Amino acid sequence: MCYKLWEGSWEDGAILRDRERRVFSDPTKIHEIRHVGKHFQVPGIHLCEPSPQRTPVLYQAGASSRGKQFAAEHAECVFVAAPSKVLLKKTVADIRRRTAEAGRDPSKVLIFNLQTVILGETDAKAKAKFEEYKSWVSYEGAMALISGWTGIDFSQFKPDEPLRHVHTNAIQSAVETFSTADPNTIWTPQALADWVGIGGFGPLFVGSPETVADLLQEWVEETDVDGFNLAYALTHETFIDAVELLVPELQKRGVYKTEYANGTLREKLFGDGPRLEAGHPGAGFRDLAALHRNRQTETA
Repeated sequence: MCYKLWEGSWEDGAILRDRERRVFSDPTKIHEIRHVGKHFQVPGIHLCEPSPQRTPVLYQAGASSRGKQFAAEHAECVFVAAPSKVLLKKTVADIRRRTAEAGRDPSKVLIFNLQTVILGETDAKAKAKFEEYKSWVSYEGAMALISGWTGIDFSQFKPDEPLRHVHTNAIQSAVETFSTADPNTIWTPQALADWVGIGGFGPLFVGSPETVADLLQEWVEETDVDGFNLAYALTHETFIDAVELLVPELQKRGVYKTEYANGTLREKLFGDGPRLEAGHPGAGFRDLAALHRNRQTETA
């Protein structure tokens, strides 16, 4: 439905903006989508003209099997939260494999791992900051956070009670992450609280700009991940530290941009045009008139 509205309802050239004739658009190039689906029925047109991108850049979050399959078929950017290089490499490879099997170019899907960084001018200052942050973590607060994420009531477990793989419908990927990410770890509620108390389910790097930059580059090189989705330990200090300390170090190494490219977000991310790539399923809805004709032929 969304692809039909974004990609096909208004043809290229439908917008005239002819002030002399007082004509904004060409109605022959604006089409009803006539969508009849399982959940929605939308007969009409898109109510506004398309943006330069038409379909916005498509992000997907979650690393469950179902989530990865949806990402492979539709997403342009994927957020994952792997706590280790081993799991991240496996997750990235799985998404890229699924993308290729879906008939898309795996290089056209950017994958970002959740990442928390605690920065200081030196390693010692960063570690001191981390220890201060840890003193503010609440066990009850962490348990409430994890319970909300996973749908599991952790108050039923003792802090030091080992957890088995618990099945829940809420955020399956989160459950899979803490219960199967590291077979050598005995996961208890206290261990989970220590893990997510600062930064959530992703990995945590503590150190100077040089130390953290080394780690980020190491993860990129060893896992094939495209980048990182920074989580905060403290708003807004975490982001200020990243901008003032980490970004200059990454720029010095030539692995982070020094200026934005021109154009839309899609052009900034991929360096190509503003529209969906030709191999994306959404691109198949650009000629609605032809689709309607084919449908009429099939039902005739």
